[in-house]
Amino acid sequence: MNLTLKVWRQKNRVSEGGIVDYKVKDISPDMSFLEMLDVLNEDLLRQGQEPVAFDHDCREGICGSCNLFINGRAHGPEQGTTTCQLHMRKFSDGDTITIEPWRAAAFPINKDLSVDRSAFDRIIQAGGYVSINTGGTPDANEIPIPKNIADRAFEAATCIGCGACVAACKNASAMLFVSAKVSQLALLPQGHIERKTRVENMVAQMDKEGFGACTNIGSCAAECPVGISLENIATLNQEFLSAKATSNNLA
Repeated sequence: MNLTLKVWRQKNRVSEGGIVDYKVKDISPDMSFLEMLDVLNEDLLRQGQEPVAFDHDCREGICGSCNLFINGRAHGPEQGTTTCQLHMRKFSDGDTITIEPWRAAAFPINKDLSVDRSAFDRIIQAGGYVSINTGGTPDANEIPIPKNIADRAFEAATCIGCGACVAACKNASAMLFVSAKVSQLALLPQGHIERKTRVENMVAQMDKEGFGACTNIGSCAAECPVGISLENIATLNQEFLSAKATSNNLA
């Protein structure tokens, strides 16, 4: 396939960016989207130009690094797929593809298509953990957990933290991400120790980072590559109201 790419180029956080047009030729339909970008960068290097910066790591749909906005959709046109697992057969010969970084104040652009998503890390540091007392390793079945609870916790834990929910939301809200992390730990007995402080601290950090408010549009869940449910946001709200009702923190 021969394609026209309209790629966002930006040297650093403080410089102005803009769309630059590129042509790529002889792209195999079996290539992944990131492999296609590799071809573009190889062409640019041969021409003595600077390659396009973009985030990637595992290229297996696990790490959540491949955060690209493709033709107006987070991770591209295929439902339930990360950018690295999106194949070029989803496009046609002669197509024009617009490629942009995530657009959110809390995700500043590092360079070109690469964004700083360390805000998510700081939210996790604020409370997304469980206390561990050292000692002998407990038996795996020592704490019985009902299957429906275990399944819900597992589904919430599948969040890869890619930020597609933020990019898809008109308010740049991080509620789906935060709710998945809160739900995962609140549902399990091991997470009950910090249950109240966790949700308070994580929501406070989310607000501090500058993410927008949730207005229940649902675009976050629609674009989530691993299918995190909106039910987690309801769980987060319930956990937050319960924590505030008995909290010593009146802020």
